[in-house]
Amino acid sequence: MKFMRISEIHIYRHDLPVVGGVFRTSQTSMTSYDTTIIEMVTENGLVGYGETCPHGTVYQPHHAAGARAALHDIAPHLVGLNALGIDCVRDAMDKALAGHRYAKAAVDIALWDLSGKFYGARVCDLLGGAKQETVPSYFSIGVTEPEAAASIAREKQAEGYRRLQLKVGGRDTGIDIEGIRKVHETLKPGVRLAVDVNRGWTTRDAVTVSQACRDLPLIIEQPCDTVEEIASLRGRVSHAIFLDESTEGPGAVLQAVGQRMCDGFSLKVTRLGGISTMRTIRDVCRTANLPMTCDDAWGGDIIAAACTHIGATVSPRLLEGVWLAAPYIDRHYDPKNGIRIESGHIRVPGGPGLGVQPDSTIWGPPVASFGG
Repeated sequence: MKFMRISEIHIYRHDLPVVGGVFRTSQTSMTSYDTTIIEMVTENGLVGYGETCPHGTVYQPHHAAGARAALHDIAPHLVGLNALGIDCVRDAMDKALAGHRYAKAAVDIALWDLSGKFYGARVCDLLGGAKQETVPSYFSIGVTEPEAAASIAREKQAEGYRRLQLKVGGRDTGIDIEGIRKVHETLKPGVRLAVDVNRGWTTRDAVTVSQACRDLPLIIEQPCDTVEEIASLRGRVSHAIFLDESTEGPGAVLQAVGQRMCDGFSLKVTRLGGISTMRTIRDVCRTANLPMTCDDAWGGDIIAAACTHIGATVSPRLLEGVWLAAPYIDRHYDPKNGIRIESGHIRVPGGPGLGVQPDSTIWGPPVASFGG
């Protein structure tokens, strides 16, 4: 195996304010996101970047301060290891700290970035090759009043989005039903609708809303809190169900596939542990013939690039879309090659590795450094 020694690891903290002021789901209302960035330097001068940005403190059992604390414990064990031996580095992380996949994901992403730069290849090519050079994105409409949601839906379709996600839950189901119907009325031919509950319904609510909207083609994403609740909905609802928050690791995905408890997945790169695990789950979904998205909870250009590279390697017929926080962020880490959505689609970065070269001065000084 070729060898490229990890010589330095720097950890940064950065705030990502929400453009427009607030982003609402059934569980949270966020005005700013606290993201954590890893800068990994090798002995030959190559630099790789990773990122993890939890969606607040209640969306999942993840939080930004926890990510940095975990990385502070992990990083000293990685200096001196071979950056090209990604699986070996992952083993070293697990020996240093149990769990905390969302924190380890930042390291995993940085390793793939470095490998691509070392071999002169894009991450998507290292993952088996891009099946399309431009991948479809989708837009997420936060929890809001029905008329406002419909207005946003019209605007985003005019921009070129062919899939919309409507956030619901955390309020009277009658308002959710009204919002779903008003947004659906705006849909142009070929535009698909996903209703994302973020665990905000009871099983009673899920059955009520699905039956009230049974004449509308749509999918329902993560309607309830637990997989047991969601599994109990089989045969009681009129719509396909996607899992999101319940996919806390590859084991949960395999269980859901084996028990056929869902019809697809909304997958978050950092929740599952990074690009390496997403590659595995991509192949599981292909084998099971189940659609998937390639998303993350939030984050800047680094996470956006990782999601795009993975999405490019998914069969187009199974790729529901790649969601990025880019529309809600007013500044790129890489002013020239930052990941952008144009006409509802994202072009796969062309440079080696992730294809973005962040300006680290944007983040200020590191909050911790190791090696050097």
